Amino acid sequence: MTTISQTAGRSLRPASSGGSFFGRLANAAHALFDRLERRSAVKTLNELDDRALRDIGINRSQIEDAVYGQFRAELTRYL
Repeated sequence: MTTISQTAGRSLRPASSGGSFFGRLANAAHALFDRLERRSAVKTLNELDDRALRDIGINRSQIEDAVYGQFRAELTRYL
């Protein structure tokens, strides 16, 4: 019972410091999957025509900024 109560409040996600080998490996895997997902989003948005991009509130030159989060403040202004 003590083990369950001690681990119940802990996050399953590895700590950001990643002190152990497996922690660093998990962080690297998470970063890789995040990068691949963002690249896929950029590719998908680049395949849209200009009218569809205009409908979601961005133009072609703003795709990467929108995907990587640098455009978020401006987008939320219209939502």
